[in-house]
Amino acid sequence: MITIDGRTIDRSLDTFANLEELLLNLSEDSALENRVVTDVLVDGEAFSEIYPHQAEDIETRGIKSVEIVSVSVQQMAADITHELYTVVRLMNHGSKSVADLFRRADDASALEMLQDLLDVTRDFLSMVGVLRHEFSMRDNPDFERLAGEISDLFSEMSEVMENEDWILLADLLEYEFNPATEKWKHVLTSLSEDIKVEGA
Repeated sequence: MITIDGRTIDRSLDTFANLEELLLNLSEDSALENRVVTDVLVDGEAFSEIYPHQAEDIETRGIKSVEIVSVSVQQMAADITHELYTVVRLMNHGSKSVADLFRRADDASALEMLQDLLDVTRDFLSMVGVLRHEFSMRDNPDFERLAGEISDLFSEMSEVMENEDWILLADLLEYEFNPATEKWKHVLTSLSEDIKVEGA
């Protein structure tokens, strides 16, 4: 038996040689149009590939049921946007922690944590950019301005790091980077509203 979001699909498992063939076929089903697969259950057990194309090695002969669980693209985008608020809080907390480590002269720990903070910030900006491109119904001048502000801060922080002025770097993190990331909440609120409008 094959189901997508609780609805039985009129296809037989025997039609397919392996699980990958079945999943590729189901990905083209109209029931999954504008949806993102979140879970694949094989005989009631969650399946995720441990190595690429593992599904190709699983013959359908021994399978009794395959269940696909999905959410709409809009719901997935809304969930991601909600999670990005948490990322802003983590960036705020992280910048304060790094600043504190620099002020306590624990430079090695501070630099390691700073690299993580910068990676998270880049990923955050990239994800907001993708969501804005896909779902935003209007231009948001705050996005461009705030992205520029973070970019300028990254440049300034790089120069300060080259000079190994850790106290100045701590000040930049606490008094400039932290408030800059806080402003992104307004962009996320605007983005959430656009996603709701598109999903309505």
